[in-house]
Amino acid sequence: MTQDKANQAATPGAAPLAIIGIGCLFPQAEDINTYWANIREGVDAIRDIPATHWRVADYHNQDPKAPDMTYGHRGGFLSEVPFNPMEYNIPPATLEAIDSSQLLGLVATGQALKDAGYGADRSYDRDRVSVILGVTGTLELVIPLAARLGHPHWRSALKDAGVDDTTAEDVVQRISDSYVSWQENSFPGLLGNVVAGRISKQFDLGGTNCVVDAACASSLSALHLASMELATGKSDMVVTGGIDTFNDIFMYMCFSKTPALSPSGDIKPFDASGDGTILGEGLGIMVIKRLADAERDGDRIYAVIRGVGSSSDGKGEAIYTPSASGQRKAIKDAYQRAGVSPDSIGLVEAHGTGTKVGDAVEVSALRDIYGTADKPWCALGSVKSQIGHTKAAAGAAGMIKAILALHHKVIPPTIKVQQPLREVTAGQSPFYLTSHKRPWLSRNGRPRRAAVSALGFGGSNFHVVLEEYAPTASMADWDGTVQILPFSATDTAVLEQMVAGIPKAQPWKEIRAIGAELRSSFDANAPCRLAFVVEQKTVLATLCSNALTMLRKQPESSWITPDGAWYATGAAPGKLGVLFPGQGAQYTGMLRDLACCFPAMLASLDAADHAFGADTGSSLSDLIYPPTPFSDADREAGEADLRATDVAQPAIGAVSLGALRVLESFGLAPDAAAGHSYGELTALCAAGRLDETAFHALSRLRGQLMAAGDGDRGSMLAVSAPLADVQQLISHEALDLVVANRNAPNQAVLSGSSAEIARAADACASRDLSCKQLTVAAAFHSPLVADAAVPLLAALSNIAIAGGSLPVYANSSAAEYPADAGEAAALLAGQLARPVEFVAEIEAMYAAGIRTFVEIGPGSRLSGLVSAILAGRPYTAVALDASGGRRSGVADLARCLAQLAVLGHDICLAGWDEGYCPAPQNPGKKPVLTINLSGANYVKPKAKRPATPPRPAITAANAAQAFTPATTSTATYVATPATASRDVLAESLKVTREGLSALTRIQDETAQLHRRFLEGQ
Repeated sequence: MTQDKANQAATPGAAPLAIIGIGCLFPQAEDINTYWANIREGVDAIRDIPATHWRVADYHNQDPKAPDMTYGHRGGFLSEVPFNPMEYNIPPATLEAIDSSQLLGLVATGQALKDAGYGADRSYDRDRVSVILGVTGTLELVIPLAARLGHPHWRSALKDAGVDDTTAEDVVQRISDSYVSWQENSFPGLLGNVVAGRISKQFDLGGTNCVVDAACASSLSALHLASMELATGKSDMVVTGGIDTFNDIFMYMCFSKTPALSPSGDIKPFDASGDGTILGEGLGIMVIKRLADAERDGDRIYAVIRGVGSSSDGKGEAIYTPSASGQRKAIKDAYQRAGVSPDSIGLVEAHGTGTKVGDAVEVSALRDIYGTADKPWCALGSVKSQIGHTKAAAGAAGMIKAILALHHKVIPPTIKVQQPLREVTAGQSPFYLTSHKRPWLSRNGRPRRAAVSALGFGGSNFHVVLEEYAPTASMADWDGTVQILPFSATDTAVLEQMVAGIPKAQPWKEIRAIGAELRSSFDANAPCRLAFVVEQKTVLATLCSNALTMLRKQPESSWITPDGAWYATGAAPGKLGVLFPGQGAQYTGMLRDLACCFPAMLASLDAADHAFGADTGSSLSDLIYPPTPFSDADREAGEADLRATDVAQPAIGAVSLGALRVLESFGLAPDAAAGHSYGELTALCAAGRLDETAFHALSRLRGQLMAAGDGDRGSMLAVSAPLADVQQLISHEALDLVVANRNAPNQAVLSGSSAEIARAADACASRDLSCKQLTVAAAFHSPLVADAAVPLLAALSNIAIAGGSLPVYANSSAAEYPADAGEAAALLAGQLARPVEFVAEIEAMYAAGIRTFVEIGPGSRLSGLVSAILAGRPYTAVALDASGGRRSGVADLARCLAQLAVLGHDICLAGWDEGYCPAPQNPGKKPVLTINLSGANYVKPKAKRPATPPRPAITAANAAQAFTPATTSTATYVATPATASRDVLAESLKVTREGLSALTRIQDETAQLHRRFLEGQ
């Protein structure tokens, strides 16, 4: 019995739960797909306070002690969400009486139920569905409604300031108008529990309906109650998670005066320079069921909840001071309930608020439970680095991140870490930090597992253990951020019309929908073919304009534009051959994007890991995709590890074969294969002559044999000069060297003893020939490594070499590999010590009709060599990894596929962005009422009260004139009650403020009297 199973047996009644649906709204993410894409790609969604929330100029002060001011000025804020109130049976007139948490909660829950397959069109027992959500206290709406009740204080203050009643009333009304008014729906609209109640009512869910407040741990507290609801059988399905759109000035003031906000305006969890948190807003909703029920009902399962741990800090210290002992209790509780050990966890999504004390305490608690390790093996992270601290939704935000990481088999990054906290990395830490995504390979045959923590003011601690449901991803992880737009037509005139008809300023979702339509109708056999590769940053109007210009200039010939357009006419130009690189092409992180997107690539890495770790116990993928190095020494060490021959060769093979499988999923069917040096082994596997198990084992063995040996095993020198000149150099200098690689007409690599290589370098320098000594373990493809051929041939005798599905061209002979298995094995083993005749090999493939060469693997060196060899002749050389990792790997793949399809090769572009379903169009349908909501509460636009007309300034002269009959009138001045009153008031001015001059008294009191007179007092 494994330790995990033993732990399970010791925890009776622990029934796993399934997460079957997710809905979310987070900063810069309107749904689950965008949220995951932002997490995976390390998008920073923190921004300045938007005008929808509050004016920074009104409340900002860098002094944390300034009363009624905040030093915070940035945060994570929701983008606007289109909201149709009628869809949710809400009268539009009541919108400003309903908090945005309640309104947007309907949107996120609708997403989650639909994602789970329990939308409006499905019948199920709704009375057995509960809604239990994490929401902190009352909602934001209570602030403006309560503020209106201050009117007695306003009036009193105005009166004390000497403001007359009419003006005071005008001021009071103007202040009141700046807040939403009380109405019948205000009371339920401001209550936190009505977030759950409104959801239950809208979706007709009859189970338990409540919210729970555990401060910033509210979401996991709600999950805790939801899990008990399912465990007791009270419900069969629960809608749970956390909701928090409370990001107004009140909340900023709360965190400012703690103080907990970052003075620098950024949140950097687990970084040594972290100086506080940043507030965020968001909604994270999950639909959960008992695992057995979800399997019975055929639900899609994202991940499994193995256990939820909880604890209180107990006595503790201050009410908001984190407690390591309290957190340890929750963590232990979670693993006991889950029946698993901490060493099976590959990712901990921590609370990670970015405060030095909070982060240090949290790491301390985790390390106490996880123990020590010779090498870090568990990723530590916090999504708050990207979206801020979403308070009641923080646990849900982290949990959804971990769920999707398990589902897609990717370790996501934690951004903004420049120098990790000492508490994370000091000593024998089991934890590491990574600022870029990594493919997540399983360890020791265990399922992938993640843990999530959330902590709340008042000493609330929660820890959740999650486990993957399926060991392999079912489909590619498409986010739609790279699109292939292909066009095919009978002539260029039609093609021009199609390009001109592309809307240049549409939202990206429209471009994505257009791409799907174009790919489904693309015909690789059409006379004229054009394709664009566009990313969200692409200026589509410029791309179209440049393509149209080229189309008019060169309608009959093929061309490429640097900004991502390909054009060709006629039939495909001959056959297609694939090329695989050898040692020297490797680099840390190679083809990372494909490894994190395509299951076929991950499967190749997994198989290579098993072969590599069979005798080492280590992980090859960890060497290809190491955690982020935070020092030059760590960076150099990582690169050196991957350069080692016994690592480099199986690593290159793993990613190259995985990349081939990705291309094959789009219909790539080569006519021939070849490889450079080690790459020949990959070519044989690609052709079906070696199965994948044998391939990975041979890759490991070949690397070991080439790296083994005592004494001077020689070195290699690359020389950039005509091959004839290189041969002459060897003869003239009497160098005991061989031309190990004839790579191109003007490039060769020499092999031999280290002393002779040094002599050759000096000779090249004296002749002004460019040369570079290679970092290799031995003089490959020379007699100095001939002894490695014997054990390799012996190993090959135990491996079946099949007939294969396509010809493979050999380095040493430049001819096709023989069909006989014994002859093929001898040729492959002998290749170690024989020169690589790459020029002759490419010429032979060209002579056989290959006109398109596709380089599959890291880098684009072989494509460059093909261009040098075939210069002046019709050919195309395409590299899958054309940018060498400098550009998005998915964009590089798109460019490769687009070019091949345009050339006329049978590429299935419809497989790009597979599974995407554009929103249905309803032409002619009456437009619905749509209001854009953000995290801030909706306030109906209203007309402002008219401005009060300005009064004339009062001086001593015109004040006296105000009480004197007009000199231009001939009428006799007659005292009236009004004038008599005025005279009395004027007289009273003489007996006011003691100590002031008469003129000052008249100016002051007369000004007040004149104002009242003009207002009709």
